[in-house]
Amino acid sequence: MASISATILCMIFFFSIITSTFSASVVEDLANLQPPPDFNSTITTNCLRNPSLRYCNSSPAALNEIFKSTIVASHLCNESKNPNCVESFPKIDLGSRPKITPLYLSFTFFWKFCPLTILSIDLSNNSIKGSFPVDVLHCTQIQALDLSHNGLSGDVPIHSFSPLTNLTRLNLSYNHFSESKISETEFFKRFDASSFLHSGLLPDRNKFTIRAVFLLVCFPISVIVMVGCFGWLCFRRPDLLPRAFGRQNKFTPPMLKAATGGFSRKNLVGKSEGVDIYRGVLRDGSEARIEIYWDDDISRESRQRFVEECKVLAQLRHKNIVRVLGWCNGRRLRAIVTEWMEAKNVEIWLLGSSPPWKHRLKILMGVVEGVCYLQEEWPQVGYDLRTASLMLSDDLEPLISRFKVADQSSSTRKIYKFGVFLLELIVNRMSSDELESGEQGFIDHIRVHYPGNIRKLIDEKMKVTENSIDRVRQIIGIGLMCTDQSSNHQLHLGQICDMIIRAYESWDVLESPTHKRSHGDRGKGHKDIQS
Repeated sequence: MASISATILCMIFFFSIITSTFSASVVEDLANLQPPPDFNSTITTNCLRNPSLRYCNSSPAALNEIFKSTIVASHLCNESKNPNCVESFPKIDLGSRPKITPLYLSFTFFWKFCPLTILSIDLSNNSIKGSFPVDVLHCTQIQALDLSHNGLSGDVPIHSFSPLTNLTRLNLSYNHFSESKISETEFFKRFDASSFLHSGLLPDRNKFTIRAVFLLVCFPISVIVMVGCFGWLCFRRPDLLPRAFGRQNKFTPPMLKAATGGFSRKNLVGKSEGVDIYRGVLRDGSEARIEIYWDDDISRESRQRFVEECKVLAQLRHKNIVRVLGWCNGRRLRAIVTEWMEAKNVEIWLLGSSPPWKHRLKILMGVVEGVCYLQEEWPQVGYDLRTASLMLSDDLEPLISRFKVADQSSSTRKIYKFGVFLLELIVNRMSSDELESGEQGFIDHIRVHYPGNIRKLIDEKMKVTENSIDRVRQIIGIGLMCTDQSSNHQLHLGQICDMIIRAYESWDVLESPTHKRSHGDRGKGHKDIQS
């Protein structure tokens, strides 16, 4: 301060007398005061005496800032309790002064023209928030800087410290700076760890310990728990996993339990000894028929054979074959899961309605197509063609729903069973039931009346025109050939399919509008025959 002229010193002394409250008066005074007339010449004189002063290289426009800085310097010198502010300004001591410290930090112009006599800055214990106060680093000649016990955060401007070549004491402890490699910077190697205690700049040993504990203990436990949960999902509820992790066609007891509402009685649609049939809703929202076999004493070989059979059935794809969605091979239960059909079987359909010949022939065609598919693609798969086991969809598509893999039935036996089904579909079986002679009696009864008394054989619920009676007789004849086990000439399944397809196609031609008109011209008055 010795370089400031007597005029400036008198002015500073004047302001120190008239300001009773520092913070309010300084701000008000700085806003209203202007430099005295000879202030410029005083600055010039000072710079001639000491060219190293920071304001010596400033432009004339900075004259007002230089004047304000001298005012703030006087007040700050007094607030810092320097012994002789007129002659010396060795330190800025605002430790534990939280009410006025932010005000001085806001005077950017003061730090820009920081007096060269200042060697120590103490701004500790002031709860200063925000980023590092970079302006204080303009005092490059300082030897000590204390910013400890504040709430500073963010990055420390490491490169801005480089000009502070005289700095020997630094305290940034107890702040919240971002962690950085400050200890690896050449400038900061001159300070020990006590300068950065709990500042966030150095790795925290407690954090390191916590991380080490987490890595050595918590992380392995977390991995084990995650693997355990994933394993549980894989083996118990794979349907909860993304499709890529799921096991196709494989169901588990918990999956079936969830699908049936805990094997709820309201979802039980059928029951017999050792077998329960449920209607269930799978994870994807689709409905399914779940046929459960409760058995505790089944051998391992039987279970393996069951799985192998189900793997084959799950590959069947045909519109006249019920789709097998999967299976379950649990310890206490086995199950086959198929698509759910809002349908009834052919036997109930024949008894409960009056299906015409056209609908019966359509069902027969569907069965033929399904049987041919199995014979050509999966000859090892046997099937049940009883009217009680064949299902019907809403649009009268027959669905074969009973299978047996590695079926030992001969081709002759399969053709025989197909013939019986064909006859049951067309012929009224009630008359043969009265004989109480079973399946063979039913076939013998047909042979007695075929072909002469065909009307007695036709189901009384089936309406057949005079034009189609020959087609019905032809179909019954095919059924009798299939059931004739005494014949040396056994039909092949392919031959049977061709014969039925030709009969179906010829019936379509017969029932076409053009064909009806031609018959009407030949002989009017043809009528339906009901036997």
